[in-house]
Amino acid sequence: MAADDKKQQVAKPKDQGSFEIGLKDVVHGQVVTRFPPEPSGYLHIGHAKAALLNDYFARTYEGKLIVRFDDTNPSKEKMEYEEAIKEDLLLLGIKADVITYTSDSFDKLYQYAIQIITDGNAYVDDTDVDTMRAERFDGIESKCRNLSVEENLKRFQDMKDGTEFGLKCCLRAKINMKDKNKVMRDPTLYRCNVSAPHHRTGTTWKIYPIYDFACPIVDSIEGVTHALRTNEYRDRNPQYEWVLNALKLRQVHIWDFSRLNFVYTLLSKRKLTWFVNEGLVTGWDDPRFPTVRGIRRRGMTIEALRQYILMQGASQKNLELEWDKIWALNKKVIDPVAPRHTALDAEKITPVNILDASVSTEVKEMPKHKKNPDIGNKLTTFSRELFIQFEDAKTLEVGEKVTFMDWGNFTVAKIQWAADKTHILSIDVNVVSDTDYKNTKKITWLSRAETGKDESTPVKATLLDYDYLISKKKLEEDDEVKNFVTPVTEFKVAAFCDANLRKVAKGEVIQLERKGYYICDQAWDAFKPDQPIHLIFIPDGKVASMQSKADDPKEVKGGKAEKSGSGTGSSGAPREARKAKESKKAAKAAANAKMYKVKPVYNEALNFSAPEGTKQMYAVKTVYEDLQDAIPAPKEQPVTALPNSDKPAHVGVADLATAKSSPDATAKADKPKKVKTPKAAPAPAADDASIISKLDICVGRILDVKRHPDADTLYVEQIDVGEEQPREVVSGLVKYMAEDEMRGKLVLILKNLKPVSMRGIKSFAMVLCASPSDHSSVEFLIPPEGSAPGDKVFFEGHEGTPEALLNPKKKVWETVQPDFTTGEDLVATWKGVQFKTSKGVVKSVTLKGAEIK
Repeated sequence: MAADDKKQQVAKPKDQGSFEIGLKDVVHGQVVTRFPPEPSGYLHIGHAKAALLNDYFARTYEGKLIVRFDDTNPSKEKMEYEEAIKEDLLLLGIKADVITYTSDSFDKLYQYAIQIITDGNAYVDDTDVDTMRAERFDGIESKCRNLSVEENLKRFQDMKDGTEFGLKCCLRAKINMKDKNKVMRDPTLYRCNVSAPHHRTGTTWKIYPIYDFACPIVDSIEGVTHALRTNEYRDRNPQYEWVLNALKLRQVHIWDFSRLNFVYTLLSKRKLTWFVNEGLVTGWDDPRFPTVRGIRRRGMTIEALRQYILMQGASQKNLELEWDKIWALNKKVIDPVAPRHTALDAEKITPVNILDASVSTEVKEMPKHKKNPDIGNKLTTFSRELFIQFEDAKTLEVGEKVTFMDWGNFTVAKIQWAADKTHILSIDVNVVSDTDYKNTKKITWLSRAETGKDESTPVKATLLDYDYLISKKKLEEDDEVKNFVTPVTEFKVAAFCDANLRKVAKGEVIQLERKGYYICDQAWDAFKPDQPIHLIFIPDGKVASMQSKADDPKEVKGGKAEKSGSGTGSSGAPREARKAKESKKAAKAAANAKMYKVKPVYNEALNFSAPEGTKQMYAVKTVYEDLQDAIPAPKEQPVTALPNSDKPAHVGVADLATAKSSPDATAKADKPKKVKTPKAAPAPAADDASIISKLDICVGRILDVKRHPDADTLYVEQIDVGEEQPREVVSGLVKYMAEDEMRGKLVLILKNLKPVSMRGIKSFAMVLCASPSDHSSVEFLIPPEGSAPGDKVFFEGHEGTPEALLNPKKKVWETVQPDFTTGEDLVATWKGVQFKTSKGVVKSVTLKGAEIK
């Protein structure tokens, strides 16, 4: 290898992703990629990755990018979403070579459906959904699988016509009902939908192709050479290839890449819709949202967004990314071109008088950017009557030399404080002739001389900053979003800015000296001169601007919070000077304030709800309504005061006892920062002989199982435990079992654990499984033959009445579980005592010496 080549390899940025993904059969100038969004919502930063990667490879090989709207579900899609997606793609700098619609191919897709039926590769099935699901699970062929071609064509016509019988049917591929990949067990290709007219084709069609049927066909006939999509589709790739083979169409090369995830960020459409519907944000373009519109409104440039996503490459590794690098990249883009301006916080703004009579009022042209003269000039008014902000004024001392930025040095002659010492009435200064600016305080200022001219009159402004919508970096499986909503996420500071900001347009990025970068969200209106302009703070990637203010209120910096619910933020400057006072306010707001309501930005509230009947995964009646009295109330514990709180901590009984015995205790109790919440005392050990009887374990049957809508690693199961209603159970079995493997299975259920929320869905029981110590596999525990849902499990010699609901503080489950295991005979045991029902013993399938949990 040549020395130059080695140097180039070393010089490659360490965070640069790779695009050497080995695309097959690449012919320069003939590569065709596609981005197929469903017009059912707004694009977010995750979609942006898919769009930009497809665009990148199309441009790299001088090929073509197709943007195809996958409009095959009229129940969800609207024209307004389609238009929004087009606008967002333009914002991203993506210009499609061709825009198409799957609906453009409905006639062709229908003909291909006829062909696949005629060739004997598909059949029309009127089996009910539950039976079909069970048959797919067990690998049982449908009663309709071997119908004649003529009968299938007749039935398909019934579907097309929307007859009473046709609406009960679906078209299924005839593949292999014994395939280990259960996706291939005769999947659905077409289904009826008469719930809503299609936003482009109206009521022309009553049948619509499933995505996994339409996508490969349209890819092939539109000339797509390489389908790049996220790796969540990986197990469906064989079906993609089968459809093309069955119809003798050209194959398309597939490459899947990882999804893009960020800390403190939700990309679930359902959860984002909840924030909109609750009025906790201003709309889908809210600066706190990860939508393309939201981050653009926050000040993200397309150039930085493109750079960042391309830095990640086309990796297949799932990433949980910080926001700091993307905002740091953005700063590099905006810093060389952002005009410099001045803003002073309006609260307690301090008058300054220059005593030198030779200083006159004059307007001078000054560069907007000292390092980039191409940005142009601004007008700056110099006079003997100035304003500086209070945070600077209160640090000055008589006799001190200070530097007024872009002017010169001055000495402080007099400081007149108000009688109550809450603010400064005025400061007098003298001009200093020397130009030594080292080791002096740098002060931003504005002229307050009344000239009667707009060019010299400061502009009112509102500086806005934002926090993350959720207060936890990454929500765990059992975290419910509403429990982690940041109480205050919008922060406002009233300010006065230099007169030049009257000319700043909406969307223009500027830098406010000693404050940071801002984007104009509401420009000055000559017809409403007293209405403040709105400037949104742009994070710069530094720790201070990226830290969640909910993590540690002591780190919150900024100006005064408005009563409407806005709190302190990064908008004020110098931010460090406000730390102590404003952190107290933020802490109180975080503890006491409810999330404020905001007006929608649209005339009518957009409805993103699913069709009636599908708004929740399942409608399950709670099974714990009568058990609330069995849950003991929590004992009062001493509470630590909020950081920098004005009020002392609550003092508990233990603290009072200490105060009586220690002369210093009372003094220490008055210092909230040093009061610590005592750790809970360990729960007393239960009687070993009886503790196992507290568990309520029974036989259950899994009636249904679906993927959790917001967690790729979780299933949501409906389990019959012999009660009036099935229980909803959330489990982490996705990587161990397929859905169809689980349906209909008899399993062991622990019923009386306290219900816990798992990513927004409450789980009302636990499925007990056997697993080796390395957790390389998982098996259900198998009840004895003849068992039925509700059969109780007992431990001979330790019989007793289970608790209605286990008290988590007593840690019964945590005490018992380590002694659960399977023996050499596969029988499940606790300390050698067998798991039994009235029908016999409980066993694992193959695992010996396994843990049970």
